[in-house]
Amino acid sequence: MSLIVQKYGGTSVGNVDRIKNVASRVAKTKAEGNDVVVVVSAMSGETDKLIGLANQISERPDEREMDMLLSTGERVTIALLAMALNEMGVPAVSFTGRQSGIITDSAHTRARIKSIDGGRISQAVKAGKVVIVAGFQGITEDSNVTTLGRGGSDLTAVAVAAALKADFCDIYTDVDGVYTTDPNIVQKARKLDKISYDEMLEMASLGAKVLQTRSVEFAKKYDVPVRVLSSFHDVPGTLVTKEDSSMEKVVVSGVAYDKNQAKITVADVPDKPGVAAKLFNTISGSKIIVDMIIQNIGRDGITDISFTVPKSDLKTILPVIKSAAKEIGAADVVVNEDISKVSIIGVGMRSHSGVAAKMFNALAADGVNIMMISTSEIKVSCVIEQKYTELAVRALHDAFGLDKA
Repeated sequence: MSLIVQKYGGTSVGNVDRIKNVASRVAKTKAEGNDVVVVVSAMSGETDKLIGLANQISERPDEREMDMLLSTGERVTIALLAMALNEMGVPAVSFTGRQSGIITDSAHTRARIKSIDGGRISQAVKAGKVVIVAGFQGITEDSNVTTLGRGGSDLTAVAVAAALKADFCDIYTDVDGVYTTDPNIVQKARKLDKISYDEMLEMASLGAKVLQTRSVEFAKKYDVPVRVLSSFHDVPGTLVTKEDSSMEKVVVSGVAYDKNQAKITVADVPDKPGVAAKLFNTISGSKIIVDMIIQNIGRDGITDISFTVPKSDLKTILPVIKSAAKEIGAADVVVNEDISKVSIIGVGMRSHSGVAAKMFNALAADGVNIMMISTSEIKVSCVIEQKYTELAVRALHDAFGLDKA
């Protein structure tokens, strides 16, 4: 008998029929002799609907109140799923983030989990019940409701699995696994049987929307085996696990892209020690994640600093950057939203040469200009004009032969 944590996203519980379908899947897992804890998201579209209501009230709603509002979406789903299971004769009980013992810091709308007291969940599981946990939410030590950011239900599921020492954490989505790239762009994209934590982390952070980045970090830290599966079809999925020697034989495992990027250039910055530190210290206080950073060669005592941020954070970060730029004596702040980031990922890059050159040649052959480049041990990313995104993804997928097993 295994302890399995299952997570179902908004599409999987998008209406009553789909909730009943999830209940049947959970009941089957329980009937096979397993203990089951289920983490669910709000019904698809519900979070956006709540955000829309808030924006009708205020252009910049108070973040504490936003967390209170958004946490209601998952409460609806956990209650409905528990009702569906009980109606089928499977004892079930629903718990909010607070009742599940999920303690977070106080960073409203993007809180980080500090600890989980799984005692109440374990007690209910030992009593033979299926426990339904509200994803995406927790509570601070002084009892304020928090949310974990977009995709936070993935993080809840992995964190609960780690706390309970579950045998598997199964993430059910509207896709049946992790692919070499987006199948909507490349029809020949191939589903991977398994992928390392590091590769999945890079793919998630670079735009692949199968798993939330922080959930993969958590899975790696606590060695939680994660299976990405389809909520609608009983087919093998993709195992996200520790790296093994066979993975290094594959140079590139996937191509990711991200259109939610904006390039910000702080122009005519004084070229002297401490200026960049002052700029990015100010930005870090806004809790916005900065990705690629390039500083041009200084001329006549000035330089330009360019970096990318999520486009969705522009409204929040731009006033901060303009204020910081003025403080350090920069001449201007220029924003380019018509960009995207394309990346190749693979642990095999550590032991193979010429990978970046092959990527650049493939993009050049299709007339795609590169604005910025960043690398790590297992990835190469390029910022390009957004209109070339699909072309670039197809070119890179073909160049590295990712349609072949």
